[in-house]
Amino acid sequence: MSKGFKVILGRGGFGSVYKGKLRSGSNVAIKMLTKSKANGQDFISEVTTIGRIHHTNVVPLIGYCVEGKKHALVYEYMSNGSLDKYIFSKEGSALLSYEKIYEISLRVARGIAYLHQDFGLAKLPPVKDRSLVLPEAIGTLGYIALELFYKNIGGVSYKVDVYSFGKLLMKMASGRRNSDPIAEHSSQQYFPSWIYDQFKEEQDIELENRSEKVKILVKKMFIVSLWCIQLKPNDCPSIEKVVEMLEGEIERLQMPPKPIFCRQETI
Repeated sequence: MSKGFKVILGRGGFGSVYKGKLRSGSNVAIKMLTKSKANGQDFISEVTTIGRIHHTNVVPLIGYCVEGKKHALVYEYMSNGSLDKYIFSKEGSALLSYEKIYEISLRVARGIAYLHQDFGLAKLPPVKDRSLVLPEAIGTLGYIALELFYKNIGGVSYKVDVYSFGKLLMKMASGRRNSDPIAEHSSQQYFPSWIYDQFKEEQDIELENRSEKVKILVKKMFIVSLWCIQLKPNDCPSIEKVVEMLEGEIERLQMPPKPIFCRQETI
């Protein structure tokens, strides 16, 4: 299907994704699971679970492939590609409006909420002590919740998804990486901390020639993202609360505690 894995669509914490084509002519995205440790039967059970997902904001699973220890998931192909190329678009290429970025962020949150309502903690590692530190971090660097690294800030919970969404939401609102080593001022190197100070001091963030509606949408996205990336899981909202905050009025949002800088964030 992939013609020798010629076209790579992206890489993540679980493996690489390649473009493929079915015999019917439909394009697909093939995710090769490089770190899959499940045996064949466990993998089939996981596929059965994933196959029950039907939501307009979640990419549908078409099928799977198993050959020895090689496991692959076959998803519907998203023709517009990665959101990254729109968030960090180079000068001259097409950019998304802030209204569209906000709409996408809300739909992503709704998709995660659906997964949490249907599957809860089912995808977490089967350990008796949820406060254990996992031997290997799950996910993509830059989005991994700190509770997966540090035992003393709380056990592993569904809040790991909320943290990851918060980091994505901040990137979408700002159009920049969360930690910028070439920031003009050292205080901007850890961007979440810098943006918090801007709001706390009632400073305008850099949105030149933007309407008041756009400024409100961006501020809402930033405040919600700051709630999501709190160090302690108990301080983070549920994903249902996140959806509620994104849909609600900006006046009803309170500022969260200042996000704590952690060295793990810049690795």
